[in-house]
Amino acid sequence: MTDPRIVDRLRCPVCSQPLAEALAGTGRALRCPRRHSFDVARQGYVNLLAGRAPHVGDTAEMVAARADFLAAGHYDPVSAALARAARDVLTRPPFHADPGGPGLAPPDGDDPTGPADGAYPLVVDAGAGTGRHLAAVLAALPDAVGLALDVSKPALRRAARAHPRAVAALADTWQRLPLADGSVAVLLDVFAPRNGAEFRRVLHPAGALLVVTPAGDHLAELVDALDLLKVDPAKADRVAGSLAGHFDEVAATVLRARLELTRPEVATLVGMGPSAWHADPAALAGRTAALPEPVGVTLAVRLSVHRPR
Repeated sequence: MTDPRIVDRLRCPVCSQPLAEALAGTGRALRCPRRHSFDVARQGYVNLLAGRAPHVGDTAEMVAARADFLAAGHYDPVSAALARAARDVLTRPPFHADPGGPGLAPPDGDDPTGPADGAYPLVVDAGAGTGRHLAAVLAALPDAVGLALDVSKPALRRAARAHPRAVAALADTWQRLPLADGSVAVLLDVFAPRNGAEFRRVLHPAGALLVVTPAGDHLAELVDALDLLKVDPAKADRVAGSLAGHFDEVAATVLRARLELTRPEVATLVGMGPSAWHADPAALAGRTAALPEPVGVTLAVRLSVHRPR
């Protein structure tokens, strides 16, 4: 947590004042003018919760399995699509790839960049997990910086190391986000909850929210074979409802790919979705063990682009 271009856009989750780095004993912290202080963990992420989180997110074991699954490249098509969509946002005014150009104009007179840092685009991943999607987006945007938000400490330990231009923070996306108004150029939401009002507050008027949700045939082969939860047919409508009054959907596309998985990878993939909280573990393990390898699975997700109203 040493990049002032990102710290300058953060806000105290208690009083919404700007934050600055400070020494805290032998460690470091972020502190606001009212002396609210937030420790930076040795693993590199900062705890920006105003109170206790309602849940702790993914466990260390779940995060490790997810990291291995993603490292195998199975969801790289999703990362690539997000990178293309984010690049499209940042190649239009008022965002500019030229670091000497005018960059991002603050929308409300509150300049979150500070007098010496210049303007730059900030990409935030709400519910970032290990930060792999955020890292892919930043790799495609050499002038952007990134912030990974999650409630899982094991995930944030990895997200803090996901990319040299990214930092990570413990934050509950259902609460007020620890960010300045209009400070975000691109907001990513991949299989994560959507806080429409807060997303709108922190997003620049010319920015975009990129949402990834499962399509109807996502993991269809596993839904039948393992008796998993089916994708809600009204999923797109529910996404629109969660963002109603704050965003307009301006584009959408469905990405499909064929995955060839091992049984352990299938188990990890199931554990990444909502069925992990509903299925009987023993029964699920038995059905998974009976699958022939390699297991052919359909990846099908909907990527939608939303502009703030």
